[in-house]
Amino acid sequence: MIGKQNRNKQSLFIVGDIQQFIPNDHILRRVDRILDLTWLREEVRENYCEDNGRPGIDPEAAVRLMLAGFFHGIVYDRKLMREAQVNLAIRWFAGFSMQTTLPHHSSLTRIRQRWGDEKFKKVFERTVKTCIDKGLVSGETVHIDATLIRADVSWESITTQHAETVLTENEQEKEDSEGKRAKGRPRTREHHPKKISTTDPDATMVTSKKNFQLEPSYKQHTAVDDKAGVIVDIAVTTGEASEGQRLVQTIESIQETTGLQYRQVTADAGYAHGRNYGALEKRGIGAIIPPQRERSKESKIPIRRFKYDGKNRIVKCPAGKLLRPKTQRTNGWVYTPATCDCRGCALRARCLPESARVRSILIVDGYEALLRARREKLRGWDAETQRMYNHHRFRVEGVHGEAKTQHGLRRAVRRGLANVAIQVYLTAAVINLKRLAKALLPGPDSLNYAYFLFIILGLDGWGVFFSETMLKLE
Repeated sequence: MIGKQNRNKQSLFIVGDIQQFIPNDHILRRVDRILDLTWLREEVRENYCEDNGRPGIDPEAAVRLMLAGFFHGIVYDRKLMREAQVNLAIRWFAGFSMQTTLPHHSSLTRIRQRWGDEKFKKVFERTVKTCIDKGLVSGETVHIDATLIRADVSWESITTQHAETVLTENEQEKEDSEGKRAKGRPRTREHHPKKISTTDPDATMVTSKKNFQLEPSYKQHTAVDDKAGVIVDIAVTTGEASEGQRLVQTIESIQETTGLQYRQVTADAGYAHGRNYGALEKRGIGAIIPPQRERSKESKIPIRRFKYDGKNRIVKCPAGKLLRPKTQRTNGWVYTPATCDCRGCALRARCLPESARVRSILIVDGYEALLRARREKLRGWDAETQRMYNHHRFRVEGVHGEAKTQHGLRRAVRRGLANVAIQVYLTAAVINLKRLAKALLPGPDSLNYAYFLFIILGLDGWGVFFSETMLKLE
């Protein structure tokens, strides 16, 4: 028969704890068993006055509110507090009873402003150390990559930056009027003024692909351990910062945070710089980074035909002439031969255009390590190296997709580099806590699987499985 529910029937009293209304497999209930924020009160004590003003929100309750919002993909404070009014799990996780009045949403904003991004970075670093203590970080292979985060600005706020251009042109005109010789070659291409956002100057116009439109963005630099997908380091910069130039800095930051010396690093071709290969070799770290294709016109003799002698710091051209270092640049040295050597060379027509006098070769820092990486890639990576590079795709790129689709990191919700960093740190902390909860507190699916093994394997087989699992968790 068809049942009927009386919706007008209300209870005057509800007997029991709020916890009984939260399922045992709820993510917040599982995370509550492993989350320890008792240290936070002493950490932020310096940001409060001891004997003046009204009592503020408990620091642990404030962070728990923010984390609960990110677990549910709620990144806006107003929406979070509205959800907390009716969501028993969020109330219980943050420590608020049914009779307690929840704080105003602006209180969370003031807390972020008062603490700064460094306090939230320590919340993330604590999750990393907990993952290390529980055996979720191997310290063998780390995957490094970067992704863009759309800034919270409108297209109407994008304007052209004229001030610096005008000042530069005035200085050049002043030097010309004083009779000074301008350094460098004259500009032949039209100057394109830089576009910035008036509401968020920290965001810069970048794109992830050439056929995509430029957008005001920030850039997140992520390092993920291979074993369980734990984020071991994360940083935020403006969108125009080069991820390839931050590789060494990321390695040093990982070692400082974890205290581990990784055996190998994987990254995409954007990190394939000679300086990175050389720095990793000096540290004894294997680089699983596919080298970029050699940039050379077909009409010219490619650079690979020039033999480099790093010990004597000379370059020998295909005709047997010597090139020596002449000019130092930020990424290496420019090697140039004598003018007379190129003037009567039989390969001149194939080596350089008619307007040039000599052929110059840029030898980047770490050039020898770059050559070794190219030769190794040409010979073909072995199965293990290829397997680890395939892990790079779903480990670190999977973390970026998870943060954007499940935790609201596709777009920044606040403006300024510090505010975006807070959003990134909390999102990374939430992802690490999910990894901990999954490994240490298996959910109902894992329990059903264990029951299936008990039926199939019998008591002895189940005992072996249980003992091996507990050893892994320890």
